[in-house]
Amino acid sequence: MKKKVLATLLLSLLVVPLVQSADQAPRLVVGITVDQLRTDYLMALQHLFGEKGFKRLMKEGVVCENLVYDYPNVDKASATATLYTGTMPFFHGIPSERFFNTTFQREEFILNDPSKIGNYTQETFSPERLKTSTISDEVKIVSGGLGRVYAVAPDAQQAIISAGHAGNCAFWINDRNGKWATTTYYRDVPAYIEQFNYGRSLSARIDTLAWTPVYTPDLYTAIPYLTNDFSFKRTFSHDNRDRFAQFKTTALVNREITDVAVEFLDKGLLGRRGVLDMLNVGYTAGVYLNKTVQEYGLELQDTYVRLDRDLARLLDEIDKKVGLDHTVIFVASTGYFKGEAKESPIYNIPSGEFYPRRAVSLLNVYLMALYGQGDWVIGYQNRQIFLNRKLIKERDLDADEMRDKAASFLIQMAGVQDVYTMQRLLLSYGTDRLAAMRNGYCPKLSGDLVLNLCPGWEVVYEDNADTREYVRINAIPAPCFILAPDVKPVHIATPVRATAIAPSVSRLLRIRSPNGSSSTPLSEIQY
Repeated sequence: MKKKVLATLLLSLLVVPLVQSADQAPRLVVGITVDQLRTDYLMALQHLFGEKGFKRLMKEGVVCENLVYDYPNVDKASATATLYTGTMPFFHGIPSERFFNTTFQREEFILNDPSKIGNYTQETFSPERLKTSTISDEVKIVSGGLGRVYAVAPDAQQAIISAGHAGNCAFWINDRNGKWATTTYYRDVPAYIEQFNYGRSLSARIDTLAWTPVYTPDLYTAIPYLTNDFSFKRTFSHDNRDRFAQFKTTALVNREITDVAVEFLDKGLLGRRGVLDMLNVGYTAGVYLNKTVQEYGLELQDTYVRLDRDLARLLDEIDKKVGLDHTVIFVASTGYFKGEAKESPIYNIPSGEFYPRRAVSLLNVYLMALYGQGDWVIGYQNRQIFLNRKLIKERDLDADEMRDKAASFLIQMAGVQDVYTMQRLLLSYGTDRLAAMRNGYCPKLSGDLVLNLCPGWEVVYEDNADTREYVRINAIPAPCFILAPDVKPVHIATPVRATAIAPSVSRLLRIRSPNGSSSTPLSEIQY
């Protein structure tokens, strides 16, 4: 009898912790990417924030004040892919928002997929070019396909990358009609999102919306550049063809995103179905009209204030519907900032202008002198030169030799600091700069030659819009926050690699890391 009682007690001691562990397991994971979010602006604007947005994350979560992306030319698509896969563009296959299609000799969106069609859009997208699994995919896999994974963002590619290959659906705002659009790659379009498009469509009310500052201009002191001492009012006329695209650069778009995210929590029952679900949310903290902070510093500061309120509303809804004690949340910046203007000539800062079309033309003339007539250079995109690999193969020429000669020619051009050939990036290991260039390189999509242009120079594209790209290599302080049950608050001031976020979140969820993630979870996360 004593042995039976002892055995029963031992069994109960073993079973109870297992039951508690299952009950305490996360039911929901929420991934939030904020395009161009900066730590310095967050800190400088804290006096205008409420207690339930960024301040709650700072007090209760893991705070990384300097998230580092170890490759140059970071943008929204590549950063989102790095965060969700835990690896670099060299492996996950998304080096930038656009790529140069060598077959058609034109620039296209990186996720463009003509085999798919769009719902409420003529855009054709899919995640097929994403070469590794994501956190979203692993959430879907661990539940045997039963977990629901949704994504919503202003931008199509930001939404699709965060939804991953296995997500239920991804939604974004169509630039032309203001509808919530998606792609036929995904099969699950909830009825409540359809109702948004019919009953609460942005297209039906955008001309009634106006963006005005939350506070008076004298309180917006975070940005040191001289700004107007008067308020602003941004409206979106029905006659303006670009009104939806412009709306997506304002603080008001984050409210629209939050509205849909709340619908997923409410009507989608995320986190309340007995399996692990995931909600991915994309916000923006960029400058109005994609201009500069020198022009629209007041608008940018108001964007941060409104973003704090939207984040607080989302966190409150998560707490009400699921409970923060059952949810893992990460909020991460995309790690770059496009809002810096070129200095005025009166300050005598060394500068110049680099013309890609002229560089391509001159290089082609040079290569024709060496190798005979032919279109040896077929294009330029994102500081990369693309050679005609098909012609090189037809003429039975040494491609590596041609790249070396082309690099020797390009390095002599004004404004070119360095030139990296394909073989130099793929086969060499040297300085940190070279390793970073390799991290951001994708052999099947990137160019034969990658240019490193001089700081302070402008890339002049000579198109109808007079597009200019200002070359500035400053690293910005990019924040990341992780809020999870039983995780002790900690502030990490040292740099944190962006590739460490996916494995850290995966460990908190007790699931596998994405299949390309080789970084270890953050050791600073303590239970």
